[in-house]
Amino acid sequence: MTARLHTLSNGVRVVCDPMPGLETLALTIVAGRGARYEDEARSGWSHLLEHMVFKGAGGRTARAIVEDIEAAGGHLNAATGYERTSFQTRTLVDGLPLAMRITADLVLRPTMDPGDLVQEKRVVGQEIAEAADTPDDLVFELAQEKAFAGQSLGRSILGTAASLKGAAPAALLDWRAALYAPDRLVVSAAGSVDEDDLLALAEASFGHLPVATGAPLPPAPAFTGGSASKARKLEQAHLVLLLPAVGDSDPDYFVLRLFAEALGGGMSSRLFQEAREKRGLAYAIDAYADTYADVGMLGIYAGCAADNAADLARIVAAETLALAGSVGEAELARAKAQLKASLFMGREQPLNRAEQSAGQTLMFGHLYTPAAIAEAIDQVTPADFARLGERLVADRKCVVSVLGSKAALSAPEAFEAAVFG
Repeated sequence: MTARLHTLSNGVRVVCDPMPGLETLALTIVAGRGARYEDEARSGWSHLLEHMVFKGAGGRTARAIVEDIEAAGGHLNAATGYERTSFQTRTLVDGLPLAMRITADLVLRPTMDPGDLVQEKRVVGQEIAEAADTPDDLVFELAQEKAFAGQSLGRSILGTAASLKGAAPAALLDWRAALYAPDRLVVSAAGSVDEDDLLALAEASFGHLPVATGAPLPPAPAFTGGSASKARKLEQAHLVLLLPAVGDSDPDYFVLRLFAEALGGGMSSRLFQEAREKRGLAYAIDAYADTYADVGMLGIYAGCAADNAADLARIVAAETLALAGSVGEAELARAKAQLKASLFMGREQPLNRAEQSAGQTLMFGHLYTPAAIAEAIDQVTPADFARLGERLVADRKCVVSVLGSKAALSAPEAFEAAVFG
């Protein structure tokens, strides 16, 4: 375990994870808040703020920000999720001081020019329109909305034209202070990085921030369930099927990850073999675990001919229930190997490693060694699958979203009947 966690006097946490032999490093500054913290009137503000900081920050113009970092061989990126907002920099071995200055400016000192804000609202509006025109994006949006109807987790991270309209510069700056308060801020670096240098730079950039508590966590979410079907003239039907599951902090977290892996995580998975290889009902089908701090979902995505949608939904239900009822020793071992490979291969990339450490810090307040993660995965048993299976159907709620011709729109009823009887 090379990563070490430090806490500045104001609560900002710093993770240093040296990776010997590399000539590059990754720096990510992660705020442990995102779209989940928005009320309906501010829906999409966190994502809009992420856009706006790149229009100018710390006295640099938008062009100067990218030119300065690229002149040093670096790259900037950012991402807004429901629970986190990340500002990421990749750079060469000697680029940490510049990376810290620019990334800290983005987080702490955005210019927020009114003209730029008008322009960026138009850009986000185009992003919203693009998502609506992309079936394999829209079908997920529809499912999310049904899973958490009337709640922040059920609203699009992009927001709406109406909610973005109220985002004035001063209001966005106030939201920035609530979103990026030091109590949920993590500075994480991995790769060719020196611990003393990182701590000194983090202290200089963030140590002056006054102790403050940002936007409070919203009420615990409730999986509401339902179906969302839209008839469209498409060559293929797109389906998302969801069952309520567990969150990141639940003891069954790795059980859920392994369950999804065995169900539809690869070419040897049950759904791929049964739905694609044996029956030819779908070209694309996979299962996944979608988790947040305190709630999660088992999800299945499939693309198929519209006439096959209902049959495919029944197959998904049958295979999900069968896996909960019985998982073979070799099947479980294969799922464990695949999950560990996915997690540990990701750790070979500095940015993935820095983001993983930031996520662990925000969720648990400490770091997990790879050995501890492997042990938790290895301890999962068939009895754990059975217990999780009972939890998946206990509330008799599910979500099915469908985009495709009318022939596909019977899939929600078929899935619900097959799962709950």
